[in-house]
Amino acid sequence: MEAFTREEIVRAFHMMWDNYPEMVRLIDRHFNVIAGNPLYLRMGGQEGVRCNTGDPSFHRGCQAMNALKTQETKSISSEIGGTAMESFWVPVAGAPDYYVHYTNGLSAFAAAQAAAAARDAAEDG
Repeated sequence: MEAFTREEIVRAFHMMWDNYPEMVRLIDRHFNVIAGNPLYLRMGGQEGVRCNTGDPSFHRGCQAMNALKTQETKSISSEIGGTAMESFWVPVAGAPDYYVHYTNGLSAFAAAQAAAAARDAAEDG
């Protein structure tokens, strides 16, 4: 398979993932966030940072290196606060040092958390 430039990979990422209803990131093998879809950026995500910073509990079960090593999609199922989630690490074909990472269910969890916070604020106010 032919090699692609970083710019081509980023462009293809945005073409495929910008309208996805969950936060999606393009990440390199050093865990640097190369690009994020608009939802990821609206939710406070940043490009040019390491994806594995912050609370280590959010990174338990990370399958990034396994996905890159095998060049096969890896996934895990979990539940947080009663919300079912499915996380994916998808290697980018033709670009063995890059993968796409997203979690289905994360937006529903964030919405439920925001609604609970709004209810608590209304009750307190």
